[in-house]
Amino acid sequence: MTEKNFEFEADTGKILDIVINSLYSQKEIFLRELISNASDAINKRKIAVLASGNSADMFDGNVSIRADKKAKTLTISDDGIGLSAEEMKTTLGTIASSGTKAFVDSSKNADSSDFADQLIGQFGVGFYSAFMVADKIEVVSKAHAATEANLWSSDGKSGFSIESATREDTGTDITLHLRKDAKEYIEPERIEYLVKKYSDHISYPVNWSDPKGESKRLNSAQALWTRQAKDISEEEYQSFYASTAMAFDKPFSVLHNRTEGAIEFTNLLFVPSAAPFDVFEPERRSKLQLYVNRVFITDNCEGLVPKWLRFLRGVVDTPDVDLNVSREMLQQNPVVTKINKAIIKRVLGEFGKALKNRREDYENFWNALGKVVKEGLYEDESNRTKILEISLFKSSKDDRLTTLGEYVENFAQGQEVIYYLSSENAEMAMTSPHLETFRARGIDVIVLDDPIDDFWLSNTEDFDGKSFQSITHEDVDISNVGDAKDEAEKEEPPVSEGLLETMKQSLEGVVSDVRLSANLEKSVARLIADKEAMNPQMERMLRMQNPNFKGSPKILEVNGKHALIQALSSQTENGNSEDLDKYARLLYDAAIIGEGEAIDDPRDFADRLVDVMEAALKQK
Repeated sequence: MTEKNFEFEADTGKILDIVINSLYSQKEIFLRELISNASDAINKRKIAVLASGNSADMFDGNVSIRADKKAKTLTISDDGIGLSAEEMKTTLGTIASSGTKAFVDSSKNADSSDFADQLIGQFGVGFYSAFMVADKIEVVSKAHAATEANLWSSDGKSGFSIESATREDTGTDITLHLRKDAKEYIEPERIEYLVKKYSDHISYPVNWSDPKGESKRLNSAQALWTRQAKDISEEEYQSFYASTAMAFDKPFSVLHNRTEGAIEFTNLLFVPSAAPFDVFEPERRSKLQLYVNRVFITDNCEGLVPKWLRFLRGVVDTPDVDLNVSREMLQQNPVVTKINKAIIKRVLGEFGKALKNRREDYENFWNALGKVVKEGLYEDESNRTKILEISLFKSSKDDRLTTLGEYVENFAQGQEVIYYLSSENAEMAMTSPHLETFRARGIDVIVLDDPIDDFWLSNTEDFDGKSFQSITHEDVDISNVGDAKDEAEKEEPPVSEGLLETMKQSLEGVVSDVRLSANLEKSVARLIADKEAMNPQMERMLRMQNPNFKGSPKILEVNGKHALIQALSSQTENGNSEDLDKYARLLYDAAIIGEGEAIDDPRDFADRLVDVMEAALKQK
């Protein structure tokens, strides 16, 4: 046919300008789009061959890429179904005329669903992404069963032309005349990198053809996740995990599933056994890779998995995710939400199985990534109970890990609540004065030492109907809980009321009260919160936001059985209380240090300590 010129349809020029300059966030994805189109074209031709019943016309299918440095062109070729002149006009000449979608609709009755299901195109603009790197595009194509080829040409501005051309075989050649700022796409190394990044799992070979006629395979043309799990070896999974996650550990778990029904997707998920290097970065970004029919879309799909599962690595592949014209930006799609829920359910189920059947492995995983999972206790209310069920916590008994279910099952006699101790340091917590009487009575206490614990506890009322109670509050009464003591052990030597009153006066404005403790065994003193005070989690959160936040005044409890308190009591009764103010301040600071906290005035503490030591030496 002679050359014919066409204007773009109304507003198409404006839309094209948006596509070229605004739609895509990375220019390099033009190659992904063109290879995806080539894959679609090959699938279309295979469908047509199957529909014709002429098996002799079946072919393997391949995509080739070549560059001409002198002409500054890049050509992508395929042996797919090709385009007629009319198809060029309607498909390449109209923005968002989805040729692939129309083809799938027309092929619904063909016995070729395997190929139809693999068609990638969702919109008709992916082709135009090539104008981000080219100031002119030429398409030479020969349609399946046609006798002649045609050339479509456009600068992406005013319109396009179509004329007769020469091509012996069925298929398409797309030649990009590269812009001055896009010469990098002539280099074979750059092309190979992009093919591996975006199109490594396309069904067909993608080859680089050099000027000497030699060919190099650029992609693997194999998507591991499309195979049956029973046919994949542990070594293959390990290799895939290492290459996609850039990880060197052996995954704790592999979840390979295909979901069909209202939505369709395949997941190949790896749960690391070691924390990824970036898992604690402030962005808390997931690296799970999203594919649409084996075409890489993004590894930053907000909403595909919750942030508390951001350590998951691997692939989710679906034909059902709607893309917002560009494959760069996903729409707010209910399908993504459904996939998110399905993955959460699947992962929590896997954690539950591992907790039951692989306890040691699960504890190792939890030590590495448990604090990330526990973020879900605060952020994911709908799954909070399920997350609590698979969470592990440090126990004050033997420093072991326990689930809340196991903790409740092993309640001490008379116990009705879950006792916990919140601390910034687990080792310090294990030596805390607060634990002394609990240990003496055989009562287990959950030790919470992750910062996130302060957050989820503030909005979690109970577990299995059992409320949480901090052992640092004054209203904790364990007199009827656990192993009862002998009456002799309960008898305590008297302590002067004057001592307690004098200490209270010395610490006025610092503590709200000074009293004898019923929950100290060896330590001389401890600080507890008033029952009306805010819980320690809230105070800790406020202190994180404001370092100058002091919180509510504490109650100083002293151990009446301790030799130091007995000595101070005797001095007070004998009228010798001139240094009691100094002793009271030292006891208060010692109680703070005993909890692993920092005292307000270390210099003053040091001076008081030296004074007491000097006085003690002078008496000898």
